[in-house]
Amino acid sequence: MSKDYASLPLTEVRRSDRAVTDEGWIKAFLGRAPVCTLATVHDGQPFINTNLFVYDEAAHAIYMHTARVGRTQANVSADERVCFSIHDMGRLLPADEALEFSVEYSGVVVFGRASIMTDTAAAKRALQMLLDKYFPHLKPGEHYRATTDAELARTAVYRITIDSWSGKQKKVGDDFPGAFLYGQQPE
Repeated sequence: MSKDYASLPLTEVRRSDRAVTDEGWIKAFLGRAPVCTLATVHDGQPFINTNLFVYDEAAHAIYMHTARVGRTQANVSADERVCFSIHDMGRLLPADEALEFSVEYSGVVVFGRASIMTDTAAAKRALQMLLDKYFPHLKPGEHYRATTDAELARTAVYRITIDSWSGKQKKVGDDFPGAFLYGQQPE
């Protein structure tokens, strides 16, 4: 008898042997992943948007920004619920049978609620966290001018309050025969 997956918790991973429950691993992955995919929905129509982001462990929140107007803003205004995903692709794993080919991977899925930040000081701090993540060697006031109120008025800074998350990983031993990275086919 098969499971009724629609009735299971959102964070339950089908392959429990690949589930990662170590919150330290999930937090570290959120800290190092370069790009996210944010899923929103409006009137039953799913929409995904790829974006830069930063995880704020102290606030247990994720920050990102987009244009002041657009699909993300319209969708979040209609329904604050979001799903956020990050992943890494590891080695490709060949096999003797087509259906046994596989790939190593790691990923995190976050369920939460998104809102546009209206507190100017908090929004500037979130934007600075983004800059610090992607440009850690550059400092405001030394290498560039910090965000002004006029510039802040041109963007929407989002806070994703994390309700739940799950991690998943498939990794095999280094001695897996024929394993290789995508784009670097073996000779």
